[in-house]
Amino acid sequence: MVELPRAPSFRLDGRALITGGSRGLGLACAAALGQQGAHVVVAARGGDALEAAVSALRQDGHSAEGLRLDVTDRSAVEAAVGAQQPFDILINNAGTNRPGPFVEASAEDFDAVFDLNVRAAFHVAQCVVRGLLAAGRPGSIIHMSSQMGHVGAVNRSIYCASKHAIEGLTKAMAVELAPAGIRVNSICPTFVETPLTTGYFEDAAFKSAVLSKIKLGRLGTVEDVMGAAVYLASDASALVTGTSLRVDGGWTAE
Repeated sequence: MVELPRAPSFRLDGRALITGGSRGLGLACAAALGQQGAHVVVAARGGDALEAAVSALRQDGHSAEGLRLDVTDRSAVEAAVGAQQPFDILINNAGTNRPGPFVEASAEDFDAVFDLNVRAAFHVAQCVVRGLLAAGRPGSIIHMSSQMGHVGAVNRSIYCASKHAIEGLTKAMAVELAPAGIRVNSICPTFVETPLTTGYFEDAAFKSAVLSKIKLGRLGTVEDVMGAAVYLASDASALVTGTSLRVDGGWTAE
């Protein structure tokens, strides 16, 4: 009799930290991980959105708590993450964009994007990894990158630069942390329909240009990214590290 192999489990029993988790992709990832059993800690600057997100997760049967945190505040991150039990999973999702012509970009625009997209992501990951190393535990670090971490685009010079930086960080962390059993990967979505992007698509010409690049012919949804998050967080991706999972509808295929 042939003994068939068993597929790895997508079950998540550990603790997960999701930054920028009160809405959009962050909240979707929190829900996805919660649905697989993880205890999700949703980090955001606070306000009604954070309370509403945690309430919705709990009402859906998930184990969840909120963490009021400005991830650009280095000392606050160190205090908040250091006070927690180690996180088995991190989804570094907090991010921003200031699109505009390259020649018109200001120093303030550059600093705002890099402070959140790169500097804060680096430091949050550093604090989470320190906790894992101190506890002698493996883990999964997931950076929310973008297809723009692999290509260039008009009016997105700062954003593209920040996401290319995240791709380099992902690879370097993966190589360095592999001996400790800590995997590091990125998710690279295409344009996803969220409350934050709705305004962009009111411009018919812009929407048409975007759809012309997405080979599957549609914008992304948060549900498209949820499966990628669960996969990279779970044992189903046990041999995957230093990888960029492009959820881009084929944008970067040519």
